[in-house]
Amino acid sequence: MDYTSSIEAALKVKRPKYTAIAAGRRHTIGLRLDGTVTAVGDHKVGQCDVSGWRDIVAVAAGNVHMATNTGNSHTIGLTSHGTVVAVGWNIHDQCEVYDWQDIVAIAAGWRRTVGLKSDGTVIAVGRNNEGQCAVSNWRDMVAVAAGDWHTAGLKSDGTVTIVGNNQYGQCEVSGWSDIVEVAAGYLHTVGLTSGGTVVAVGGNKHGQCEVSDWRAMVAIAAGSNHTIGLQSDGTVVAVGWNKFDQCNVGDWSDIVAIAAGCAHTLGIKSDGTVVAVGDNEYGQCNVSSWCS
Repeated sequence: MDYTSSIEAALKVKRPKYTAIAAGRRHTIGLRLDGTVTAVGDHKVGQCDVSGWRDIVAVAAGNVHMATNTGNSHTIGLTSHGTVVAVGWNIHDQCEVYDWQDIVAIAAGWRRTVGLKSDGTVIAVGRNNEGQCAVSNWRDMVAVAAGDWHTAGLKSDGTVTIVGNNQYGQCEVSGWSDIVEVAAGYLHTVGLTSGGTVVAVGGNKHGQCEVSDWRAMVAIAAGSNHTIGLQSDGTVVAVGWNKFDQCNVGDWSDIVAIAAGCAHTLGIKSDGTVVAVGDNEYGQCNVSSWCS
């Protein structure tokens, strides 16, 4: 299923000038319609060095939960040729993706990178101390997501597989079915069903899993401790940790895509502009000038 097309059809909007966004701990990435990429926010490990990227079709940003003092992160880009580029923090070789081929989707977690191949298999590089990169036996996958310490894969039959840390039950998805999108936060996992409802498991200290009453959803995103949902009418809902107002999206409208970082939230509007709320200590929400 082409989820981008289905969302646009549901919202009856034109394809935006910014076609994708990604949020890290302290930086934000925007993918333009022409395949170039821009970035704002913390740049101390080169995670915003994307100005030379071309022919990009997807982006991902490694997240770091707020409890971690370092904001070091990395940024991943998928090219139209199925290769992958990376910049930023590489302490665990999470940027060693230059030999990857035939990739159709990417995800970036804390200190690791995950790639989905066209044959439905998955590869991963980076930190693996809790088995979060143990995906070599996965088959028949159609999407991947990376939390801080766990990795999720969506299968073509609508079920979900997860490896990695399960301290708070964030990997307990064996009963899930009819899933069309999956998202992973710090200690929780979220799934969107084909009927527009949402399910969640894992840590719920801040209410980030309180999504059982959500309806008419067309996309989801998971921050470290908050969860975002895009509704078919272009509005957005949010639950969870709101210390930095990252859940203050009630006045958003005409949104066609969403992303969630550690403590900030992003949305693309149908006119191609980008909106952001939440933690802006490093300028990661300075996207008001993004319009082309």
